[in-house]
Amino acid sequence: MADGESYYNSNIALESVKVIAESIGISTLSDEAAKELADDISYRLKHVIQDSAKFMHHAKRQKLNTLDVDHAMKIKNIEPLYGFYAPDHIPFRFASGGGRELFFNEEKEIDLSELITGQPVKLPLEVTLRAHWLCIDGVQPTIPENPPPVSKELQKVESVDPITKLNKSSKEKNDTSGKPAMGKFHKLRNVETVHVKQLATHELSVEQQLYYKEITEACVGADEGRRAEALQSLASDPGLHEMLPRMCTFIAEGVKVNVVQHNLALLIYLMRMVKALLENPSLFLEKYLHELIPSVSTCIVSKQLCQRPELDNHWALRDFAARLMSQICKNFNTSTNNIQTRITRMFASAINEKTHISSLYGAIEGLSELGPEVIKVFIVPKVKLISDKMDTCITSIEKSSVSHLKHLLVKILTPILKTIRNPPDVMEEYKNDYGSVGPALHSSVIKARLSANQTQSTTIAVNPQSILQSGADILLSQNPTRAIVVGGSPRPQVINQNVGNTQKYVIVHSRPPSAPSPSQQPGQTQSQKPMFVTQQSQPRIETDDHL
Repeated sequence: MADGESYYNSNIALESVKVIAESIGISTLSDEAAKELADDISYRLKHVIQDSAKFMHHAKRQKLNTLDVDHAMKIKNIEPLYGFYAPDHIPFRFASGGGRELFFNEEKEIDLSELITGQPVKLPLEVTLRAHWLCIDGVQPTIPENPPPVSKELQKVESVDPITKLNKSSKEKNDTSGKPAMGKFHKLRNVETVHVKQLATHELSVEQQLYYKEITEACVGADEGRRAEALQSLASDPGLHEMLPRMCTFIAEGVKVNVVQHNLALLIYLMRMVKALLENPSLFLEKYLHELIPSVSTCIVSKQLCQRPELDNHWALRDFAARLMSQICKNFNTSTNNIQTRITRMFASAINEKTHISSLYGAIEGLSELGPEVIKVFIVPKVKLISDKMDTCITSIEKSSVSHLKHLLVKILTPILKTIRNPPDVMEEYKNDYGSVGPALHSSVIKARLSANQTQSTTIAVNPQSILQSGADILLSQNPTRAIVVGGSPRPQVINQNVGNTQKYVIVHSRPPSAPSPSQQPGQTQSQKPMFVTQQSQPRIETDDHL
């Protein structure tokens, strides 16, 4: 403890101060003055050393040198010390004469005759750039500029076990036979080698293994009751984090195997597992999308998903998987991963004349689930190409697929065409723009417009607050003192009377159904036409002669 205190509270000794004073001619220096000078000198030296240490730490060095002291004295406006400083010892020679002493560095004498007759020193080469091939057709050429080739077996071992590479490098560093000694800098680099931690496999407990076995068997088994319970457990259990990687791997591997075997039932069961995992609010699936997205995409655009495409309903699986893909894009799309953009690009690239009709159906269904703007940009411009592709299908299986594809196009394009095309809708224009699908689209768009108009007219006719109808007369019962309706004749007249105000009323009158005209088909009747009478500032009489 005493040594530590003496170290941190060290000062310049009084004897040293008196010796320094005597060297400059002050022989009578009192002890009090020497003590004050010693304290002041110690204080200033400590400040200079502390500032020097700051420069040392800023330069990330462990040793204080004279340059740090010079910088510290400069920031205190003190003239820095000048002298020689070098990492190695400089031998000085001593010379004296005339009462003066001198230290100097001995220099080698140069013979000018040898310097003139000797060979001139070669100039260093200029800096140049030279290009060389890193790889030619996937093969690295064996030239000095390229690193030596590594065998595929060694690359595989190093990628699986990183410790092998580190062990190899450590052996090469330890093997110094036949090699020049390395400098101090290289030795430091060898000591500071970073060791990579080996990959650890997280094992499941016995209970978790049993749960995993029961869940996977129930989800793909034949018992529908057990399957419903297993899917409910996947959708609600909050403790599936440790088993989630294995669940996603099970789904991915199951899709790979069953797509090859055209097992439609198991593919449906696996997609239901994906849906259950997406519905679980306690699971974070973003780390496992690299396994789920390819599996769902396979069930959407695969060429064949079942043994009998003309009989089995593989279209339902494609529709279900497309809805799952839409949900994945909605839940996990960010500006960083751009999942929806990449999925849209994948489906859009599948719409071409070489794609199989089933895959074409899946790509269109996948795009349609991503929203109306995606349909407008990626599907509508290619309807003519899709129609031409459908016209080339001649087999019975292809015709069944064409029927489903045509129904899908009509379903998703009708609301879009109703908004982007202005009436009237001409059949020839639809045929020219959309090919053989044009007539079906034309008929569907017209029906959509008519149903929208009927809905709108029904809404307008029912909106008044209270209407009492009896025969051909309509009485507005809200305020009988302000409107009088006279009826009872084949041509009823409606009298609107304004009693000292400018409020407006709307009275709706409907003509009773008449006999069908010869031009009408049996079973059709004329639609009732509403009459609107507006009360203005002056009373007047309106009749329904114009109906």
